[in-house]
Amino acid sequence: MTASPQSLLQVRNLVKSYAARRGFVRTRAVTGPAVNDVSFEIRRGETLGLVGESGSGKSTIGRAVTMLSPPDEGAVAFDGVDLTELSARRLRRIRKRFQVVFQDPYASLSPRMRVGEFIGEPLRIHKVGRSRAEIADRVAELLTMVGLDPAFAKRYPHQFSGGQRQRLCIARAIALNPDFIVADEPISALDVSIQAQVITLLQSLQRDLNLTYLFISHDLSIVRHICHRTAVLYRGRIVELAPTELLFTDARHPYTKVLLSAVPIPNPKRERARRHLLMDPNFDYSEPDSSLVEVAPDHWLAAGRA
Repeated sequence: MTASPQSLLQVRNLVKSYAARRGFVRTRAVTGPAVNDVSFEIRRGETLGLVGESGSGKSTIGRAVTMLSPPDEGAVAFDGVDLTELSARRLRRIRKRFQVVFQDPYASLSPRMRVGEFIGEPLRIHKVGRSRAEIADRVAELLTMVGLDPAFAKRYPHQFSGGQRQRLCIARAIALNPDFIVADEPISALDVSIQAQVITLLQSLQRDLNLTYLFISHDLSIVRHICHRTAVLYRGRIVELAPTELLFTDARHPYTKVLLSAVPIPNPKRERARRHLLMDPNFDYSEPDSSLVEVAPDHWLAAGRA
């Protein structure tokens, strides 16, 4: 794959492995890397969806590209700068341009910190606010942006609902005016009605702040609604990548077809009539070759299936 001039993030040949603990000795995992030779790009202002079953390596990629868990091999170029080659000081300087929203909002919040302190912490760390008053004003502005009352700054996390807590995490993520956000299953822990509100918030913030998203999710119906392009991950490798609507209407890889077959249709008659695909235990869906071939304009498929 060749990078386009509009790309903000370029990932090349990303490899990430984790060690397996056996007794008191930590050794390299024998099952292979969690992410194996993955390459893709994310264009400015777009939302790239990353889908796949549990354990396929989606969250590992999200943590690797933000250097929360640096890759073992490969390059992660953010706006032309390879993050893997930066010193800790230079990485800290550029880190405010990319943030993460995690799956469990309550685990992201410190129960001992008031909301105002939690949201204002990045401002203090990066010395954005010159005084407490300036930071307090910025916190109030951020709370308003995510649809919460600025007076909530004095409350503690346990006083909020799940949806409100996720809004607080989003407020902290945009505090430093980042360019790029990894949204790692940001709505999976929320009720369905609240999910729609959070998705609408993420879309409005993208328009207003010109944000770029890597959206990791199991919910393919949400991915189809919010993502411009979607990459399908299977056992640590991308097997198909295409504009989202094209992927849903003209999937080429056998695993992609099975994955999309699991998406329910909100019409009982059509749902009962359609043919569901199941994983064939005798069929090998994995791809030994990590390269992708363009089989249609901007539609990339694992080389072995092209």
